Amino acid sequence: MNYTDLNRLGGIGANSSLYEVGSFRFVVDAGIHPKETGKASLPMLDRLNGEQPIDFVILTHCHLDHLGALPLLLKKFPDVPVFMSIPTRMLAGRMLRNSVNVMKRQGREQSIPEYPFFSFAEVERIEHQYEALRFDTPKVLRKGKEKMEIVLYPSGHVVGAASVLVQHDDASIFITGDILFDDQLTLPGAWIPEMQVDIVVTETTRGCTQRAKGRSREEECARLYASMTETLKGGGSCLLPVFALGRLQEIMAMLHLAMKRGELPKSPVFSGGLGLDLVDYFDDIAKDTGLVRFRRRILNELKVGEPRYPKIPGQGAMPQGIYVLSSGMMVEYTPSYQAAATLVGSERNRVHFVGYCDPDTPGGKLRAAKPGDPISFDAYDLSVTLRSPVEVYDLSGHADRDELLHLVQGMDPEAVILTHGDAEARVWFKERLGANDATCRVLDPEPGKTYEV
Repeated sequence: MNYTDLNRLGGIGANSSLYEVGSFRFVVDAGIHPKETGKASLPMLDRLNGEQPIDFVILTHCHLDHLGALPLLLKKFPDVPVFMSIPTRMLAGRMLRNSVNVMKRQGREQSIPEYPFFSFAEVERIEHQYEALRFDTPKVLRKGKEKMEIVLYPSGHVVGAASVLVQHDDASIFITGDILFDDQLTLPGAWIPEMQVDIVVTETTRGCTQRAKGRSREEECARLYASMTETLKGGGSCLLPVFALGRLQEIMAMLHLAMKRGELPKSPVFSGGLGLDLVDYFDDIAKDTGLVRFRRRILNELKVGEPRYPKIPGQGAMPQGIYVLSSGMMVEYTPSYQAAATLVGSERNRVHFVGYCDPDTPGGKLRAAKPGDPISFDAYDLSVTLRSPVEVYDLSGHADRDELLHLVQGMDPEAVILTHGDAEARVWFKERLGANDATCRVLDPEPGKTYEV
């Protein structure tokens, strides 16, 4: 097999990889980098051209760091099928249309001439290429005498997210995708059957951190509710920056259950934008497939309202309550970024991070700050002295490093390829995997370089 990482910056970002197995050539994911703009946010799609066609694309899930460049990829290959799960098929168009809206706004506000990369019409034009596959059901492809089977397994990361088994005449490859083994309220954890494979391509998102003892998911939820209760009873507001797809709906389900159980005081809940729109999609997926545990009535019972921001960020006040707002990394101009500009200057309020946050994003910088530090909101030419406590909870949508290590070792591969992780995270996996099996080749690929595995 030949493998090429097309994520130009490495790490976590514009996730996309080219696989060449026998005479088959295929691409897994085509994302955009959340903290880059313009052409710098794209994977190296220029490495792909019509002279060397691809046979198909696999889309693991609908987060934009895996999906956002798909229309650009399919411009190059207008006839190839895109394999994905049924829920991902139901969500993909909506996520890409939102991306068009975001790029249009960023193009105006930040003077990025190449935005948007694609139009609403182009999003609709590629939908005929989508082919939804059922979990645990092989898709068989043939090319002459060669045979390839593709099987998707639920990876637990977000609704529709898939791990992928690729079996070829001469090789078997398991691609974890973004994976979570813990059950969430809205989604069961990953289901991966026992298997032995030749090659594992694994995410490494949480390789830098070990889950603290006494910090199970249930214990982290209890810690979060206790902190939120203290804040709300003190007259403050809680800001929870979240990803619009998956994490917002999970947090809403958590708040709903906690209030019913008396673990949280009844309080106004504010949200909006894409995350609320996706609630209708989650409701449809629940009714049509049973692959997610979420219904729209949760928001009705919470009486979720639209947030009201000051006309001038950082000046004025916001109604007291719970703010569940995207983006999870507080990217500039997003609702969570806008709310933080007003909320973090008061010691009564509190910020609760409940998922992964790149350290170089505004959210990552806020997480690293200390009380009394100046916090710059560059989009508003604003600096605010941090007075709100900032807390971090281990409620990630990614498996911890020991769980990933156990998964990989149980598959007894001849080679492991490390993806979707910062440099330090990959170092940890490379060292541990090498220490446990000296015969296993561990590859931390350089972006754009092709490796024979």
